[in-house]
Amino acid sequence: MDVEETQLHRCPSDADLDFSFNSTATDRTFASSSARSSLARSSLTLSFNDRLSTTSSTTTTTTTTTTIKNSLHHRKCDPHWSAIKTATNLSTDGKLHLRHLKLLRHLGTGNLGRVFLCQLRDCSDASFALKVIDKDSLTKKKLSHVQMEGEILSMLDHPFLPTLYAHLEVSHYSCLLIDYCPNGDLHSLLRKQPGNRLPVQAVKFFAAEVLVALEYLHALGVVYRDLKPENILLREDGHIMLSDFDLCFKADVVPTFDRRVQKKRMAGSMRKGGNCFGAVNRRGVEEEEEVVEEEFVAEPTAASSRSCVGTHEYLAPELLSGNGHGNGVDWWAFGVLVYELLYGTTPFKGGSKESTLRNIASSKHVTFHVMEGEGKAMEDARDLVKKLLVKNPGQRLGCTKGATDIKRHPFFDGINWPLIRNYKPPEVRGLVAKKGRSHPSGRLQGGVSSPRRRSWWRLWKKGGGGLGSLLRNKGSSPRYCSLSNSQHYNGNYHHYTVRKSA
Repeated sequence: MDVEETQLHRCPSDADLDFSFNSTATDRTFASSSARSSLARSSLTLSFNDRLSTTSSTTTTTTTTTTIKNSLHHRKCDPHWSAIKTATNLSTDGKLHLRHLKLLRHLGTGNLGRVFLCQLRDCSDASFALKVIDKDSLTKKKLSHVQMEGEILSMLDHPFLPTLYAHLEVSHYSCLLIDYCPNGDLHSLLRKQPGNRLPVQAVKFFAAEVLVALEYLHALGVVYRDLKPENILLREDGHIMLSDFDLCFKADVVPTFDRRVQKKRMAGSMRKGGNCFGAVNRRGVEEEEEVVEEEFVAEPTAASSRSCVGTHEYLAPELLSGNGHGNGVDWWAFGVLVYELLYGTTPFKGGSKESTLRNIASSKHVTFHVMEGEGKAMEDARDLVKKLLVKNPGQRLGCTKGATDIKRHPFFDGINWPLIRNYKPPEVRGLVAKKGRSHPSGRLQGGVSSPRRRSWWRLWKKGGGGLGSLLRNKGSSPRYCSLSNSQHYNGNYHHYTVRKSA
């Protein structure tokens, strides 16, 4: 053990902790060491609500410890929460303190602070990332970003977003204890690929998980504004985790549930009999189809900000104009991300930051390098990017109904969205995914994880995705048709067909 590590481990109290050392063991495991730094020129004054009202805290003269309760968290039974619970139970005041943590090495440095790999003392089964912010070194504007990130993290409960295990305030340090992602970030993974680009099926995998994460954030009224490969971390199991929420802003969101019914003649009924004046079944009774579409949408369409923040290659045109922007900046950035994963560069990149910004602000549209024999998947990917990189946000895919519309795009055909956590990550150079029970051998190339799940999925669709069973229990007697490939379930969108006699 070197002198530096010995100094870190000798910490009898929180006041003795020193984060000022310069570590020689630095890597890009955490996105804070991004090669493309984010702009933070926000002039917008935001009001912050106390989102930690459901947490427990203990305050002394120098230390405030906020341990996040895990009673409703989807990962409450994993080793990380078990380790936290053990440490708090053994603590004299029942709270987690910095003295309970053993810092191992420095992972990276970002705009607001530094990130360390750490473990709980006497517990090596769970590793964490500790983000440390020296508040004395920050401006008032950056302090508001720190407050925003802590607030956002305390709201999250999603498999593709970080878990905030504890928020510690010690002297002039603010410390966030979150998930550690040992597989690095997507930017580093891209640099390991031939041509800095991923196969289209791998792009589909990562894009689908990012889409679900953005959908969740938007449902909470959070506009992310800092999407880029450097901020997409890779967990131990190969699945993604978005990071860095200091550039977010919050807005009101009004969830809607729409139901539309369309009636049309039953397809193929002429084979059963009838004439040109109408289709009849074998009993001579005319039949029709009743197509019912039900969808849940929670998108902050009224969100508005005038701040210019983000990474220059991922900035949306309306953000550059300074006339105000909303949720559409995330869907623009999502299109840039898909393009970069496919082609190894961003679509409007110029010789300098200024030329890149001019290209984004100009009227020129996105162009592609098309190669022979690419296949339908690449055609669908290009079509998705074109619809996301529309410079008028009013016409951009996703700006009205968010991820609900994007999930319907042919590029994502074949994805069973409720089971996306169970897909096996793609086998690409540099990605070593640990196998676990929650991620069996199913791949994203169409179909779900196992024959058992496929059978369950067919049964689910046959019953109308749960809605069919509900209707039948109410005494209705229509016949339900299985969904076609173009009518698959996307997690918040139900499309089923009811046939009944006229």
